[in-house]
Amino acid sequence: MEDREGGGSFVAVRRISHGLDRSSTCNTASAEVVAGSAAWLGRGFSCVCVQGREGDSRPSFDLTPAQEICLQRLQQRLDVAYDSSIPEHQEALRALWKAAFPEEELCGLISEQWKEMGWQGKDPSTDFRGGGFISLENLLYFAKYFPKSFQDLLRKQEGDRSMWEYPFAVAGVNITFMLIQMLDLEALKPRSFVGSTFLKFLAENESAFDLLYCITFKLMDHQWLTMRASYMDFNAVMKSTRRQLERELLQEDITRLEELPSYRLLGR
Repeated sequence: MEDREGGGSFVAVRRISHGLDRSSTCNTASAEVVAGSAAWLGRGFSCVCVQGREGDSRPSFDLTPAQEICLQRLQQRLDVAYDSSIPEHQEALRALWKAAFPEEELCGLISEQWKEMGWQGKDPSTDFRGGGFISLENLLYFAKYFPKSFQDLLRKQEGDRSMWEYPFAVAGVNITFMLIQMLDLEALKPRSFVGSTFLKFLAENESAFDLLYCITFKLMDHQWLTMRASYMDFNAVMKSTRRQLERELLQEDITRLEELPSYRLLGR
């Protein structure tokens, strides 16, 4: 994963109402977007993801042939950077907008409209450096298979929420980044029990990473509401989310991701 130099910035979204007012005009903004000074991606975010790494002293776990093949395929996805010059990447970004705001026409891949989804600026491609093309694929998978939860989180429709909410899209890229680190997916072999456990699920379901992403996003929002968090609490919420997810993945009676307690939070 690329680690940005410098301090970076985040976007806090001030809630105006429980639902975003959609409009067909290209310059309509329904939420106030404010830039802050803390980093949500890259170096500033890495403090959330790296917890107690033991370096080379950590154990490694042997893989079955099926697990090794599935890990290699997933790692190939991780290696793909978002490239705004590639037509397929452009179409994926347009598909994300259509999934998010089907009634509102997108004026361009560089547009102030993207801030409505919670990107840091008018060009989402600058935010994908924290998670690569797979972070866009994760968001699209979420929108396709769990549209109710996707829309609930995008529009902040559930719960007693903060005046200053986390930005949906940037949070999504952070979740991709966190899962890659938590599961140690860039290593040749898993070096933690949670990483080894995940590869068992991946061998049974090649969409396991995308599904786990959806579970994690919904769990993060649940933790956000439980902790009555505001945007300055985002790192604490992510740490809490990671701890809970690790606990659930390591339960002995879990044989499929759909059996995780947090899976029940998702709505289609």
